[in-house]
Amino acid sequence: MYETSENIVGKCKGAGSKRRAGLQPLLPQQVPMDAVTNEGYNMFPFHALGADKIFSGYASLVQWMLTHPLIVVDGYGGIFWKEVKQCLQAEFMRKGTRVHWIDISTCMKSDIEIDEMVAPFLGNQDSVWGTKFNGTLADFFNLNDLLSLQPVQDADCTIVFGTGAALALWDAPVIYLDLPKNEIQYRMRAGSITNLGSKKEMRSADMYKRLYFVDWVVLNEHKKYILNNITIIADGQWKESLNWMLADSLRTGLSTLSKHVFRVRPWFEAGAWGGQWMKEKINELNKEEVNYAWSFALIVPENGLVFESNGNLLEVSFDCLMYCENNNVLGKHAHLFGYEFPIRFDFLDTWEGGNLSIQCHPTLSYIRKNFGETITQDETYYILDCKEDARVFLGFQENINPNAFRQALVNSKTNKQEVAIEEFVQSHAASKHDLFLIPNGTIHSAGVNNLVLEISATPYIFTFKMYDWLRLDLNGEPRAINIDHAFNNLNFDRKGETVTKELISKQTVIERGNDWELVHCPTHPVHFYDVHRIEFMSRIMVQTNNTCHILMLVEGSTILVETAGGTVMTYHYAETFVVPAAAQSYTLINKGSGKAKVVKAFCKENITELK
Repeated sequence: MYETSENIVGKCKGAGSKRRAGLQPLLPQQVPMDAVTNEGYNMFPFHALGADKIFSGYASLVQWMLTHPLIVVDGYGGIFWKEVKQCLQAEFMRKGTRVHWIDISTCMKSDIEIDEMVAPFLGNQDSVWGTKFNGTLADFFNLNDLLSLQPVQDADCTIVFGTGAALALWDAPVIYLDLPKNEIQYRMRAGSITNLGSKKEMRSADMYKRLYFVDWVVLNEHKKYILNNITIIADGQWKESLNWMLADSLRTGLSTLSKHVFRVRPWFEAGAWGGQWMKEKINELNKEEVNYAWSFALIVPENGLVFESNGNLLEVSFDCLMYCENNNVLGKHAHLFGYEFPIRFDFLDTWEGGNLSIQCHPTLSYIRKNFGETITQDETYYILDCKEDARVFLGFQENINPNAFRQALVNSKTNKQEVAIEEFVQSHAASKHDLFLIPNGTIHSAGVNNLVLEISATPYIFTFKMYDWLRLDLNGEPRAINIDHAFNNLNFDRKGETVTKELISKQTVIERGNDWELVHCPTHPVHFYDVHRIEFMSRIMVQTNNTCHILMLVEGSTILVETAGGTVMTYHYAETFVVPAAAQSYTLINKGSGKAKVVKAFCKENITELK
């Protein structure tokens, strides 16, 4: 699926002359005036907490801070700490309060020591991937320096601040500033931030690799460790401002979400093969973007949840929900996945664009051994929309010769020669609501003029490209080709008639009512998840059976979703939403004029281990 940050426009690290590089707008700090009347796809879904829970601005935060002589201000990587300090200091000065500031970054190990520590987890210089770091955030700091930090007596307030500040172990309230993953990447592309403990100028692709395999690993664990001890959480994505709330309000909000229906905030990326469907259909998207290739509709390692109170919005990372409420969210499967959310939904838009690369994904043993992941990238392609000429590349021809195929790929990479792909790989006509099955090791690609809903296990960057049609990325650079990785994982038995028998889902109606049908879209035995499509004219009640459901309205205009607990939410065509296991049951209510169709993915009943 997602082919890492090297392939997207604007990735070359600049001189840091601007704050962020990206055409997607920031989350509004307050609910827009027209938010209630907007119809169609909503890019900024939020969940109401009730009155007086979220507060806006540094002035209101400082008013709360005035009563505390010691304060810890921690936060995620990518926060502009100099700006945060300046804004807070300005408000303290207005109050006549003397503050002693301690920058936690002065306790970090040298960038040389940190580079040496993380290097074994970043692979070769030319490698797209590393492996998950096995240390903690504390490993980036000098312990003695942390323990030596002390408040001063001649200040009204002493504040230790910066990423990792809670490691000082002060008996003081902790304020935590969160930051969305897409904003981190926009700042990365602008050259306005660096990796954790690093001072080096780096290519964005190298920065992202270290973010994924090192920085985010330790920062997420740190957040999980201190989450129950945070007093205030704030959203740090806006310039010279923030929104904040008491962490008790956050925990209450997360508890409520874990028993009802919710949406994450989606975001969108351009790509070398990207299309025009999302640009045409989603009104809030920036029309100046060259194309949109991916939607992060529900790729939760990089999504956030947005809360609202008094019109103020505040976003926290999705993992906060899992750290607090994973049992409610995943139900009977929580013991298998722990704090990891197992399924993702995203769009691949090739509408008037190009073919995806010819690719495959790693086996479970390979992804665990080489990259440190828990589950692997078993995918499906659900065709949400397509033109008449749309096709999907899937499986090998019956007469596939692996050596000849490899030779053709190597020759193409070396000599920039085209490959007659259909001599080796099958091409299948695509129609709306088809489901193509892509268990790990399967050769595949989405052809031009598709809008694919990719229903997959959550891993999303482990794409081994073998052939990319000799095109360049949006920066005019060649895209990485990974023939060795691919051939370590390709399953050459998925060929000939086996492909149509086993890799194209045979859909059947398994239940019927007066005006509804439940269609089973069976997945491959390798997939740990299954897919249903619910088709209905008026309404239908669905039981969760203690399993999390991930859903999308794939035909129709608008539906209401009412949970057993009384929450009612409105969702539009192509919006992804989640019903946690603890919701117990929910009712889908069709508000459109014709039949509504909702795709539902869920973990299979009988899985007891991942294999």
